[in-house]
Amino acid sequence: MPFHTYILRCSDGSLYIGYTQDLDQRLATHNAGHGASYTCARRPVHLAHSEPYATAAEAIARETQLKKWSRAKKEALVAGDLGALHQHANCQSRKSCG
Repeated sequence: MPFHTYILRCSDGSLYIGYTQDLDQRLATHNAGHGASYTCARRPVHLAHSEPYATAAEAIARETQLKKWSRAKKEALVAGDLGALHQHANCQSRKSCG
């Protein structure tokens, strides 16, 4: 069974990033109020994006990477907007977003 890095959209519109081996079970856990304390206070949550990985180490590395991204870049990923995703990546590397 593959591991997954996932992004949840919380009821307040915020995003939560995590990883798991069982995506359906983890989503149910979050919505039951037994997941992270962050999502417990922001239920219901909905799966906005997920990516499969062969190992836990790969999923954790991706989770760490995504948590460092700006909200705009995360939203571009969730929307599947590769143009905006690349624009935000270039903007961060140049440190100048006009």
